[in-house]
Amino acid sequence: MSTNPSMNPTRSNGHPSPSATLARRWILPIKPPPPINPALMKQAEERAEDAQNRIADRITAFSGSMAFVYLHIIWFSCWIGFGVEKYPYGLLTMILSLEAIFLSTFVMISQNRAEAKHQVVADQQWTTVQEEDRQNKQLLVLSNEQDRQNKELLTLSRQTLDLTKDVRALASKAREDTEKTGELLSVSQRTLSLIQEIHTHAGAGKSTHSGSTRTSGA
Repeated sequence: MSTNPSMNPTRSNGHPSPSATLARRWILPIKPPPPINPALMKQAEERAEDAQNRIADRITAFSGSMAFVYLHIIWFSCWIGFGVEKYPYGLLTMILSLEAIFLSTFVMISQNRAEAKHQVVADQQWTTVQEEDRQNKQLLVLSNEQDRQNKELLTLSRQTLDLTKDVRALASKAREDTEKTGELLSVSQRTLSLIQEIHTHAGAGKSTHSGSTRTSGA
């Protein structure tokens, strides 16, 4: 027995058809995406551990969807159209009053859940701010220590420069003293040479004088 593909809500590959997907989006409540914040994920897991919280979340999600509106439209139309009761519809009014009481309770539960989520996010942000403040203080301490080391290095560099200048001055002075010593040594050598020449000329003069004296006596 063959089936009509147009009557089959699913495709041959197992995925739902576009019409079924559209009907599900318009009738059934759209499930919100799971949280990506680790703190919210942990809070959702802890909340899902309690059965009462899971039931309350399901009822709140359904009562806040278009399916809830469509269901009431069909209900009211059938109630009035089929003449379940006459005007002013006292039973329907009482049922709706009780429903409103329960729905207001679930709305407050939903608000408490949203407030708990906000509190979790606020606590995480506060923890993050405190951690950033601690890291900033550590960076400030490291920066001050680096500045102190830089100042010490600058002082040592200045001292090294002063010592280099002193060494250069002493080396220049020693060079000048060496040049002066060399000049004194040269003058001393020339003086010694002159003294030797004087002694040589004096010895030669004495020899000539004694020879002349001997010749005259003979």
